[in-house]
Amino acid sequence: MIGHPEWPLVSRRQQPWPLYAQIKDALREEICNGKLRQHERIPSESELGRRYKASRITVRRALSDLENEQLIFKVAGKGAFVAKPRPFQKSERLQGFGEAMRNLGITVINRVVSFLSIAAPPDVAARLQVSEGSPLIEIRRVRYADGNPISFDVTYVRRALGERLAREDLVKRDIFLIIENDYAMPLDHADLMVKADIAGEALARQLNVTTGAPILKVERLAWTKDGQAIDFEHIYYRGDSFRFDLRAERG
Repeated sequence: MIGHPEWPLVSRRQQPWPLYAQIKDALREEICNGKLRQHERIPSESELGRRYKASRITVRRALSDLENEQLIFKVAGKGAFVAKPRPFQKSERLQGFGEAMRNLGITVINRVVSFLSIAAPPDVAARLQVSEGSPLIEIRRVRYADGNPISFDVTYVRRALGERLAREDLVKRDIFLIIENDYAMPLDHADLMVKADIAGEALARQLNVTTGAPILKVERLAWTKDGQAIDFEHIYYRGDSFRFDLRAERG
């Protein structure tokens, strides 16, 4: 039988959001954790309707949302299938890019463009809570997902931390995981600001897009559990190849 009998049934009493959203979330989870694999056919509308005690209209809306998210694609007369994963991150979880992509089965490689000692400019000094002109390390990287450039990251850390990172394998490893696992500095949360932007000539070359292409710019400030601002980043994502997933609850 197509599908996975271990999928949990959705309880309307336990889950306050609409049934179509519950079905969508359940299917998305199965896709993201690999229980439904690339190009595998997902259950039919009628089977999903029986499983979740939902009308065909409700099921169809859930599948339509997944198709809009490019997690599935439909073939006329044959049904819906799991699409090739498109890189994304959930904003409610603090993860490094490589960590998030591994959960999607996507291979990440980094190209270190530069690793420089700089004097802290005013805006970065304010974020990292150091004096203007203090010594910092600036790390510039292009991040590749399955061989395709996805983001250009500019990372700022204090010099002592940067000098340690200079000895690490930043081609294959996330800075967040190095900080936590190797340096025993647990991270707590990050403050993010996301806005639309366009690629200038230099950024376009790094990301292999045309000048003026849409870019998703993220500013991220990561904090340790002891309250230290430890890592400040400007991250520029290709608008055609990446997305953030957000969930907002009314409470």
